[in-house]
Amino acid sequence: MPEPARHAVAALRQERLMRSTRPFLARGGPKGERCAHCRLRPSHCLCETIACQPAEAGFCLLMHDAEMLKPSNTGWLIADLVADTHAFAWARTTVAPNLLALLQAPQWQPYVVFPQEYVNPASRVVETVQNAIDLKALAQSGKGLAGEKPLFILLDGTWDQARKMFRKSPYLDALPVLSLHPEQLSRYQLRRAQRSGQLCTAEVAALCLELAGEPQAAQALHHHLDLYTRRYLQAKQQLPAAD
Repeated sequence: MPEPARHAVAALRQERLMRSTRPFLARGGPKGERCAHCRLRPSHCLCETIACQPAEAGFCLLMHDAEMLKPSNTGWLIADLVADTHAFAWARTTVAPNLLALLQAPQWQPYVVFPQEYVNPASRVVETVQNAIDLKALAQSGKGLAGEKPLFILLDGTWDQARKMFRKSPYLDALPVLSLHPEQLSRYQLRRAQRSGQLCTAEVAALCLELAGEPQAAQALHHHLDLYTRRYLQAKQQLPAAD
């Protein structure tokens, strides 16, 4: 019997493997061995460094087919640290009822995170979000109830896949679109960016956390991504694990 899934992306990975008609063979390691929890070679495992971060904001990952299987996927890293991370396999013709229920849940204000030049009508675009920390403070003060917390919807796949997901997901059409303007270039080294200025999924999530007033969680996610990348490359180059 498989071990219980550590988080939503791990559960999605287990479900995807059960549907596979042939084994998914990730590169690296003798016979491809990898830690079931952090996906690195056992010699470079970083599970002991992972600590869930307090955060009011949440994430909804819409993952293209097989994306949850790839060790280079960084949506997994978000779920490692942010407890309110939900993950769903994207399909063009069907949508999971649990996904629709999440988008309509009264505690959340969903935002689709996507570049504004692809959004029509432009009135859907926003550049700020409800500050989750301010909402929590309001509730604790006794002066009022907390409002809706931000739920960031990330389209997790290659750039071409993400554009297709954005165009062909009508259940997202009524939601505001958060357009980010990163000032720094991506530091992610495990995949080649398909467009100039493109960030990986975990880097986008860290920017969202900063906008939501969650700097501690944002910094922890940056650190987690950097450490994962270093150990991944060290294992690939047959170097000992070092931080």
